[in-house]
Amino acid sequence: MTQAIIVTTDIQAPLPVVWERWTNPAHVVHWNFASADWHCPAAESDFRNGGSFHYTMSARDGSFSFVLSGTFEEIVDGRSITLRLEDGRQVTTRFETADGKTRVIEAFEPETMNPEDLQRQGWQAILDNFRAYAEDRLRS
Repeated sequence: MTQAIIVTTDIQAPLPVVWERWTNPAHVVHWNFASADWHCPAAESDFRNGGSFHYTMSARDGSFSFVLSGTFEEIVDGRSITLRLEDGRQVTTRFETADGKTRVIEAFEPETMNPEDLQRQGWQAILDNFRAYAEDRLRS
């Protein structure tokens, strides 16, 4: 088994705000993409242990689209989310707080089609996008 890849970010927002922005599909559509030429036009989830999720990620020019889907395996409210992607890979996201900030730590099993460095960069870019969205939404 390949070792998990870990990405992390610190968000200048309290945990309840970060948790809501991360788990609510109405927010997911605003941040779940790696670059400005992509977007997330649809996000659905049954956010509970055993529930499923489906997030559509699309190139803005319409040239490519895919659905990231899977099942929530374990949700510990405000602390962690473990899910299983449709292809069998596991992803665990942990939330830690200190000094009014929230650290998001995401560990994911890499797929085999793309180099691990590219996967790390892509997942980190999405996490950075989330940080910007969560902090911006806090100010508005």
